[in-house]
Amino acid sequence: MTAIARSTKNINWPGVGRSILAAALSIALGLLIGALFLLFSGQNPVAAYTSLLKGAFGTPARLAETFVKMTPFLILAISVSISFKCGVWNIGAEGQLIVGAITSFWAAMTFHFLPPVLLLPLTAVAGMVGGTLWSGIAGVLKAYFNANEVITTSMLNFIAVYLLAYMVNGPLKDPEGFNFPQSRLIPESLELPRLLAGSRLNIAFLVALGLVIVTLLFWRSTVGFRMEIVGASRRVATHVGLNVKRTIILVSIISGAIAGLAGWGEIFGVHFRLIEAIAVGMGSLAVVVALIGELHPLGMVVSAFLFASLVVGGNAMERSAGVPFALVDVINGSIILIVLARSYLFRGWRS
Repeated sequence: MTAIARSTKNINWPGVGRSILAAALSIALGLLIGALFLLFSGQNPVAAYTSLLKGAFGTPARLAETFVKMTPFLILAISVSISFKCGVWNIGAEGQLIVGAITSFWAAMTFHFLPPVLLLPLTAVAGMVGGTLWSGIAGVLKAYFNANEVITTSMLNFIAVYLLAYMVNGPLKDPEGFNFPQSRLIPESLELPRLLAGSRLNIAFLVALGLVIVTLLFWRSTVGFRMEIVGASRRVATHVGLNVKRTIILVSIISGAIAGLAGWGEIFGVHFRLIEAIAVGMGSLAVVVALIGELHPLGMVVSAFLFASLVVGGNAMERSAGVPFALVDVINGSIILIVLARSYLFRGWRS
């Protein structure tokens, strides 16, 4: 906690204020562009945005659903941000989440004889191990063969997607699942406790917030500082005696473990089984969330909440206001692009 207090004391609060104002104006500009799209398509922007706000924040249940969507976005964003700050461009969070989900489910089914108080933590560890193994492949290839991690993590994503499809259509398919590509349900005793009755919000959300605090402390540690040096300049890191190869592998392992934990949260907190579409598009969304948050844990909390609000509110806008799904995606994409470009749109404010 001392490290967090020290970090807070050193924050440039006027700069933070300018950044917040720039982000707010960017969101407003993105919404304005979205309103133009709605007008051109014959929709009522006021009714559409009212549906969006009510869908994301209108009731405690809708707000809880926004937090549910925010949870994997935040965990995966923290995962990729650790790699990015070390100069390792890991875009394989989706595959690492999938493998983490598979290994955590496997642990639940294999060690079902254990009491839940032991088995549930074991499944979380299994998910982290799965993500670690998957990201470790890319880390080793990068460290010892200088393989481009963008390519290797992308290819590992595809392998993970097809591995999951094989599992839920083959050996792990639910025989009583009416031929749907899904596994059988986990035992009810392993479902993560709910934070709000009648909602899907569970303790995985608290795990995500806990990771934010851990990440803040991590970047104040010796290991975190060494990783930042490697990310800034590998030549300088080598010159000062840091083992660059070992650091690359270590950051890959940490990043993959966190992504695997997101897969565990989706299985035991939301879906309660393996499904084929458990992580569609989450990896690319995590990169966007991390970049919008400028790779800072607190910034990623805000960006993950923003993105979750757009997803949940966009679904409500489609249902309530009759806005076509494709147009919802265009509006959300416009807002995200403007927010990402805020550094250029308001670059004079940071001086």
